[in-house]
Formats: sequence, structure tokens, C-alpha cells
Amino acid sequence: AFGVIADIQFADAEDGHDFAGTRRRYYRHSLRLLRDAVRAWAAETPPVAFVLQLGDSIDGLNARRGEAEGSLQQVLEALGRLPVPVHHAWGNHELYNFSRARLARSGLCSRPAGGSAGPPDRLCQAYHCSPAVRLRLVVLDAYDLSTLGRDPGCPRYEESLRLLRNKNPNKDLNSPAGLKEPQFVAFNGGFSQAQLDWFDEVLKFSDENQEKVVVMGHLPIHPDASDRVCLAWNYEAALSVIHSHRCVVCVLAGHLHDGGYCLDSHGVHHLTLEGVIETPPESNAFGTIYVYEDKMILKGRGRIGDRVMHF
Repeated sequence: AFGVIADIQFADAEDGHDFAGTRRRYYRHSLRLLRDAVRAWAAETPPVAFVLQLGDSIDGLNARRGEAEGSLQQVLEALGRLPVPVHHAWGNHELYNFSRARLARSGLCSRPAGGSAGPPDRLCQAYHCSPAVRLRLVVLDAYDLSTLGRDPGCPRYEESLRLLRNKNPNKDLNSPAGLKEPQFVAFNGGFSQAQLDWFDEVLKFSDENQEKVVVMGHLPIHPDASDRVCLAWNYEAALSVIHSHRCVVCVLAGHLHDGGYCLDSHGVHHLTLEGVIETPPESNAFGTIYVYEDKMILKGRGRIGDRVMHF
């Protein structure tokens, strides 16, 4: 069994709204909801083996208030009360607050030390591990291609900016207005070819060893499990890698606070978790997933419903 949670977006601030001004965000309460989730996971029998934190652990508001380090520390302290590993995806809000180099030195860097678990780029938060026999977890870095968190002028920043401007002619690069591919906005990102090649090799290994693979990342990669704006830039390339193998059973993502789900044409479950940040204080948004030989069962809390996902 393992825990799942997404889009905590904590800030020590009064309630606010999303960028459109239409959806309420409970900045301060999100930390209390996280603590409630940690207490629930700690009481599980049998205990959870690990937790997946699907990105956007603190809100971009912290950067403007000079409170990024303190807010992150509070989130990490809450998660640190669990005696099990926490695997972190990096989302856009982490990158509003910190550079990639800083994240790589922070408690949000759950990539193992040494080079064998992930791509050659040590600033890429992608890696794999085997938490149980014949089960593999792959963490993807959906902002490997992005203008966020990188120094302007560095090659990856320039490559990402060229791609973004080629797809998005709007003055505001966070606006999807009029785009044929509305995922090409600055608050999203994508996967470098190096990461995709590495991902392909990991899945090849899992095929050969008859493993089941769970993939996690901040951005959804299937349009039926997301709105079109919240997808990874090159989601089709990531899907192509997955569909060229037999081993992947589930892809877990955040970013879209309403959540989403689909079973795709290759039998892969795509589950996008509802965000904690837009969850009223009297509710919650987390879950526990129980893994069996032939299925995974999600027991959700609050906004997240139960679901059975057969292999």
C-alpha cells in the first residue's frame, strides 16, 4: 500500500483565488489537511510502504512574500513524521519558488544519490526504484523542458523558450487563448529526449523482468484524464514510450485541481488527483492505493473517490 497526494500549495496566507479569480484556494488550511493525511497514513494497517507527493507542495505566493524556505520546511516536517520514503515530483510551483539547482539540494530531491537510477542530467528529477518484488516506480520530471527554474541564457532554457514561442504566439505565454495545442503555456513543461530515451530503457528492463510499473509525475499525459490546457507539452511522446511496452499499469499525476481519470486504449490507467489547495477545510484530498497481483484499489478521502484499477 502507498499514499498519494497532490497540489498541497501551502502558504501561510489568507484564502485567495486562482488566476481567473473564480476558484477559492485555502492556502493556510492545506498544511492542516496534509497533517491529517499523514496521521491517517501512519494509522494504516498494514502500514503504507511509501508516499507519492505529486508536486506543487508549496504555492508560488511564497516567492513573492519571501517565505519559500520556511513554507517548504513546514511541509517537509509534516511529511517527515512518516517512517517511510516520500517520492516527490517537481511541479511549476516548486519552480516558481526555487531554481533547479536549489531543488536538487533540498528535501524535495528524492532521486537517489549516484547516477544509475536516473538520466545523466543530475538536475533532472526522474528516477526509478523497486519498492516491492516485481513492482517498479518511475518518477518523471515533466519540467525537464521548461523556462521555469533555469537561468535565462542556459541551453535548456533557450531550447524550451524557442519551443514555447514556436507553439504560443501570445504576448502572455501563460495564456492558451487561440492555441491549437493549448498545453503550450509557460506554467507547463515537457520531457527532454534524453529523459524519454532513459524512460524507454527502464520500461524495457521491466518488460524483460515481468514487472508492473507505476509512473508518477506532476503533469497528466493523457488528454482524457485532463483538460487540454494542463497536459505536458509533449505528452504524446511520453505516451508513445509507454505504449511501446507492456509493463505500465498506472500513471499518477496532479496539476489539474479537479482531477481526472481514464483507462486508455492500451489498458493503462491514468489517474489525476484532485488538489488539496482547493479543498475546503472540512474535507480533504488524499488517498491510499492497495496493490494486488491483478489490480490496484484506491481508497480516497474527501474529494478523492474510491476506484478499482484492474491490470
